[in-house]
Amino acid sequence: MREPLQHIAIIMDGNGRWAKKRLLPRVMGHKEGTKATKRIVRACGELGVKYLTIYVFSSENWERPLPEVDALMNLLVDMIRQEIQDLMDNNVRLCALGNLARLPEFTRRELEWGIELTKNNTGLRLNLAVSYGGREEILDACRALAERAKRGEVNPADIDEQMFRTHLYQPEVPDPELLIRTGGDQRISNYLLWQIAYTELYVTTTLWPDFDRQGLTEAIDAYHSRQRRFGKVLEG
Repeated sequence: MREPLQHIAIIMDGNGRWAKKRLLPRVMGHKEGTKATKRIVRACGELGVKYLTIYVFSSENWERPLPEVDALMNLLVDMIRQEIQDLMDNNVRLCALGNLARLPEFTRRELEWGIELTKNNTGLRLNLAVSYGGREEILDACRALAERAKRGEVNPADIDEQMFRTHLYQPEVPDPELLIRTGGDQRISNYLLWQIAYTELYVTTTLWPDFDRQGLTEAIDAYHSRQRRFGKVLEG
């Protein structure tokens, strides 16, 4: 029997295109996308995945039109309120990574409420990447290490990958084995740049609102069909 994956990361792309195909406002695509999120969270928990990190809102998304940004912030609040009991019932722990200080106060407050309420849950850990950028995370880690070096707490010559990792947003979370991107685009989009150095990438043309357990299973099957060499040569 195959061991379940520890950590799956997802770039949930295609909400806008899903709505456009149906002549609907973009926000309707985002609303439909929350249904896919619920399906995948439930499926990951049932499949024994320990960590699921989803790209909810990137640092670049702040440049979108203000009405869309406001709608996304409101949608995040609504999702937390509506799904919090389901998270509790399924032992899911809610966490977040990113520059949360940029969030509107009401959004940040609701997110912190959900994180606090679920902090003792021991099942799937659902990481919401909100106001997140991979380059920003790396720069924040560099700044923190530079400050420590300035205070004489760290010798720059001693900085290695392990020490650097301790200054990332979630140093205790293992790197994802699998990164899924829906919507067909072949980009990383500034997502988990440090963590995905040896992550297997899986791109599907399925738009996020249409992504389901079958699509998730196909992605996991594709992962298991690959040889993970980590730069080495496998014998045989």
